[in-house]
Amino acid sequence: MKMSELRSMSEDDLQKKLVEMKEEISNLSFQHKIRPLENTSVLKQLRKDIARINTLFNEN
Repeated sequence: MKMSELRSMSEDDLQKKLVEMKEEISNLSFQHKIRPLENTSVLKQLRKDIARINTLFNEN
């Protein structure tokens, strides 16, 4: 996601999105430990999106 998209979202939506992303990265990393994922760049992208949301929280 881009920062402009995240800035347009409300704080409650950001909080929900953050929880969803953390659950998704947890599930994907577990699956990756069992059997290698086809597209491992998804993990990197999720980590970056989580960092972007945390940055917005710290700005406010």
